[in-house]
Amino acid sequence: MSGNIFKSLATVSGMTMASRVLGFVRQIFMAGIIGAGGNPVADAFWAAFRLPNMFRRLFAEGAFHAAFIPMFQGRRVEGDERDAKAFAEEVLSGLIFILTILTALVEIAAPAFVFLLASGFEDDPEKFALTTFYTRIMFPYLMMMSLVGLYSGILNSLGRFAAAAAAPIALNVFMIGALLLYANAEIRVSGEAVAWGVSLGGVAQLALLIFGAWRQGYLLKLRMPRMTPGVKRLLALGAPGFISAGAVQINLIIGTNIASQEPGAVSWLMNADQLYQLPLSVIGIALGVVLLPMLSARVKAGDEVGASRALNRSLELSALLSLPAAAAFLIMGVPICDALFRGLAGDALSIFGVHRSAFTPEDVRQTGLALGVFGAGLPAFVWHKIFSPAYFAREDTKTPMRYALIAIGVNAGLSLALFPFFGFIAVAFATSFAAWLQVVLLAQRLYRQHLFRPSAKLMSRFGRIVIAVLGMSVFLIWALSLTPTFAGWVWDREWVVVVALSGAGAAIYSVLAYALGAVRLADYKTGPGGK
Repeated sequence: MSGNIFKSLATVSGMTMASRVLGFVRQIFMAGIIGAGGNPVADAFWAAFRLPNMFRRLFAEGAFHAAFIPMFQGRRVEGDERDAKAFAEEVLSGLIFILTILTALVEIAAPAFVFLLASGFEDDPEKFALTTFYTRIMFPYLMMMSLVGLYSGILNSLGRFAAAAAAPIALNVFMIGALLLYANAEIRVSGEAVAWGVSLGGVAQLALLIFGAWRQGYLLKLRMPRMTPGVKRLLALGAPGFISAGAVQINLIIGTNIASQEPGAVSWLMNADQLYQLPLSVIGIALGVVLLPMLSARVKAGDEVGASRALNRSLELSALLSLPAAAAFLIMGVPICDALFRGLAGDALSIFGVHRSAFTPEDVRQTGLALGVFGAGLPAFVWHKIFSPAYFAREDTKTPMRYALIAIGVNAGLSLALFPFFGFIAVAFATSFAAWLQVVLLAQRLYRQHLFRPSAKLMSRFGRIVIAVLGMSVFLIWALSLTPTFAGWVWDREWVVVVALSGAGAAIYSVLAYALGAVRLADYKTGPGGK
């Protein structure tokens, strides 16, 4: 496995960026064709999509890998590839057995699962029935993503990150294709089409990962499901690992249920969630994917110094990228949503003969507010993906689980307490607050155990990054006040101005960061083992 964290991160981030760009296109078409708070189809689709999408994130972004990769790597480090492959086959058989039963239960009792996801829909029979219908179509996607998680864990352990990082592109391609094919159909028909696109996209993702594993000699054979010692150990590590690594996703599920009491809120939160996922995926999740196998290998080899150095380097790089993104969302939340979901969406859809926009100005305002609040939590969402692997690499999933349960409890309590006063925005605030709490708990425990010490370089560069972010923020606040003037230069296309200002803000930040010494590209060519 390569020791170059920057090269591996570039691979994962590049593929993730391609997927997220397509995800932007998907969201733009979804907003224009299906809309948000103005019709029951949007709320029903996003509520039904929440559960399978949560499992996609849990398996693809760390929860399953937290338990599987250290055990798989342990067998490989000991030099027994056949034992590692046999262990993977045992896990495959167990996953298929459990997920088949779970999928059958959900298909039979879908209304009960919908009530758990969005109890507020019960007062709207039409919306509840649509959510149930979409749940039955999309839930098999959960099985596909669970198996994708296994194969991606194998490939990541082998240092092959490209296939797993590219797989989500298939989902976006199938969803975009379904939307365009039924763009001029009745909104409910469009909703059903994109739901089928989700399930077919899952099949395509799994096929891509199986092909990648086959090329590496890891085409797994089905066995009779058995509770072997390895599977027992995986379950013992995996259950708390799911809770700890998936705390943010569990908080979003809780938030979806609470927000379902307010018409349109589920769609507003989901659209904001999809937007902040771009920097989170490119930075935090990509780093977490690369970092866990590297930390696991170093810990297994007894190289605690190398593990600590990798953690410091990852925190430095993530701060460099996440802090300006957070500032941009806080300052430009509403303009970004207006640019993407109304301006750009309207122009893009007109190319395909769709001359309607189901995304209203009220949808823009509410989604933008949620994006700003989620943006305040973005660094915490990212750093959670970095601190958690430091525990998982040591096969400690119980400590993060305890902190995750605290964060989940705080999130639920805050959401319930604040929702009567602030509405759905309380859910976004509680999710961000809980993420910060969880990061503080994870970091202080590692510090007390002498497994993490912020290096002098990290502390020095963090301060310089903050100064560069402040400079960029001043520019954005000033430039936004001139947006109407600039729009007159581009045929009154304000979305063009917002996109240009975003690019200019990024350029100004980059120049300031380099001039202040917040970044030296040569540092990232040596990998975490470098000085």
